[in-house]
Amino acid sequence: MAKWSTPEPMKRALQLAQEAASAGEVPVGAVVVKDGKVVGEGHNLTRTHHDPTAHAEIVAIRAAAAALGDERLTGCDLYVTLEPCPMCAGAISHARIGRLYYGASDPKGGAVEHGARVFQQVQCLHRPEVYSGLGEGEAAELLRGFFAERR
Repeated sequence: MAKWSTPEPMKRALQLAQEAASAGEVPVGAVVVKDGKVVGEGHNLTRTHHDPTAHAEIVAIRAAAAALGDERLTGCDLYVTLEPCPMCAGAISHARIGRLYYGASDPKGGAVEHGARVFQQVQCLHRPEVYSGLGEGEAAELLRGFFAERR
């Protein structure tokens, strides 16, 4: 059986998640890629920016849109360490992200394969291809460690 390695964009997202943890933010990182090149990246900044919308996905999508000069990120892939929440899933749809890759599942707050299942709703404007479980172990461990320190 072949062993799959973690793609470079997900490795970078995991590094960004670690940076978030070091800054006291929930450890989630995200990277937007187009034609094999990183065009946007970010990690959670909700506490740092006092902004409840500053999730890693939103930060990375905003950076990519600015870099590409377009609000439509057609042909882009998003790598994120945690299953996106409803807000982020909505932003992914509105941005027209082509493929979503995420690490750890989030049964409580996720909205892709759990909860609201945003991309399965009839009102969803655009549905990306979804691939889960990339870097799942490392992403989940970062989250468990972060929250264990705070309890």
